[in-house]
Amino acid sequence: MKSTRPIDVHKLADEAKFNSFHRSVLIWCSVILVLDGYDLAVAGTALPSIMKAMNVDAATAGFMASSALFGMMFGAIGLGALADRIGRRWAIAICVFLFSVFTAAAGFTSDPVTFSVMRFLAGLGIGGAIPTAAAQMTEYSPKKVRGLMVTLMCCGYAVGSILAALLGKQFIETYGWQSVFIAAGAPVVLIPFILKYMPESLPFLIKQHDDAQLREVVRKIRPDMRFEPHEEFLVPAEDKAEGPSVARLFLDGRGFSSVMLWVAFMTCLFMLYALSSWLVKLMGMAGYSLGSALNFLLAYNTGAVVGAVGGGWLADKLNIKWVTTAFFAVAAVSLTFLGYGAQPLFLIVAIVGASTLGTQILLYAYAGQFYPTSIRSTGLGFASGVGRIGAIAAPIVIGLLVSMKLPLAHNFLAIALAAVIGGVAVALINHKSSDTLRPTTNQGKFHVSQT
Repeated sequence: MKSTRPIDVHKLADEAKFNSFHRSVLIWCSVILVLDGYDLAVAGTALPSIMKAMNVDAATAGFMASSALFGMMFGAIGLGALADRIGRRWAIAICVFLFSVFTAAAGFTSDPVTFSVMRFLAGLGIGGAIPTAAAQMTEYSPKKVRGLMVTLMCCGYAVGSILAALLGKQFIETYGWQSVFIAAGAPVVLIPFILKYMPESLPFLIKQHDDAQLREVVRKIRPDMRFEPHEEFLVPAEDKAEGPSVARLFLDGRGFSSVMLWVAFMTCLFMLYALSSWLVKLMGMAGYSLGSALNFLLAYNTGAVVGAVGGGWLADKLNIKWVTTAFFAVAAVSLTFLGYGAQPLFLIVAIVGASTLGTQILLYAYAGQFYPTSIRSTGLGFASGVGRIGAIAAPIVIGLLVSMKLPLAHNFLAIALAAVIGGVAVALINHKSSDTLRPTTNQGKFHVSQT
């Protein structure tokens, strides 16, 4: 009888060449984030029309916009941790159900309270989808292009925001603000396909002793290799550790760095949601029409896509920690320029998009690489969830500043200050405790035979 030969599945995934399987995972995760980005951004796009229809002031509208972000905090923490226990496929399916059904339901409301409740419930799914999809993409990406693939996936978030702006521009004035919310219900039909075609996490399959599915996924990751029945797939010791996954965020020198990641997420999400909720309104205050203000939103999200892809490419070539820190610095400078109306304005707005939403996408890539696979969804979920404190505060703070009728520049300077704090937090992270720098195991020196 042949002896059992252990093979490290993470080493297999790290050393794989990009193929159709990776492309499939990238497409699925990107589509989910397109829908996720649309469902969040649609409220900011429609906010001026909702304020008029429901006869609410800026401060009340800020609280209405924050309701989804409050739900996102619970969704990111709860569903992120749940994904490490029930598997990422089911967690993602639950998220899609929540954000599709309840965003559509918000379109049928006519008062601020009911609208806020629907947005809170939708926020549970919106918040849970991002860390779970990011963890999934990080696990399956070949190591040489991991940063690029995660940032490409997260660009779906910006594409969803662009889609919300385009539909808002075309449909709100014609069909009313309700139309862009009701349209968000359509993606619920994707749930059966997600459960069928989205691969499950490798450590989860090992934990469930699902050898048949595990071998099927591994064959797709490494079609250049042949695996014999006596070979046993395993994960590194840190991915088999037992105990509460939350407590493990603070083990092995990760405690201080975890807190710094939370601060970075908090400040970056403050920037992101201050702009997503109020950019259209702020540009309107500067004298631009609704159509022109929505064009600024398009420039912002287009810049975000370019910044995210460029940042992902740089993160794979250079140190992702310092690339992220540099992006925070660019955000602080460009937001200051925007507040003072520097020209060309559309270019400044695009740079703001590249260095705010682009930075957030880099943070997801960095956090995904920082934590071991077994607690990756939990780590991403907590960073994203605690970060929602900044996201919740942003529409309220900017709403209050708007109500105080301060000079326009003061609103943007408040957002720029968050960028400075976030950059300092990332600079203080102990990169040596990152999972990316873990020693490569000696197990699994493979005998490769062509299939």
